[in-house]
Amino acid sequence: MTLATIADGDEAVVDGQIAINLKGSINTLREAARRLRTGGRIINLSSSVVGLYQPAYGVYAATKAGIEAMTHVLSKELRGRNITVNAVAPGPTATALFLDGKPQAVIDNLTKLAPLERLGQPEDLANTVAFLAGPDGAWINGQVLRANGGII
Repeated sequence: MTLATIADGDEAVVDGQIAINLKGSINTLREAARRLRTGGRIINLSSSVVGLYQPAYGVYAATKAGIEAMTHVLSKELRGRNITVNAVAPGPTATALFLDGKPQAVIDNLTKLAPLERLGQPEDLANTVAFLAGPDGAWINGQVLRANGGII
């Protein structure tokens, strides 16, 4: 993912993020809405960046905000089918993709942003998704769960 300020982002940055983050999700949601059986679960992936308002993340945050809007709308469009539609919005998570190329000072700063003072772990997100996908998540619908240790 290429980041740039809104003023400096060129068409390739904008088009690439919209194609992957937004259009890819739209296509997936369309097929899920058409094919999923009664009682199914749709779990989108957003990002807590939506609420952090960080410089250079404007386009990325906009695409993820679009996913959150579609989550709310699709949960209503699937009324009567007993299909839940939710999104998980992770915060900084200790994965190779997140850590690669970041200076240790940046990682340390992001670690301290959350009141829990740690980066998320992949298991934290897997557990959140498992909750929404399982029977305990049956009454959660049209929501965005910000799995971020309290950053926002």
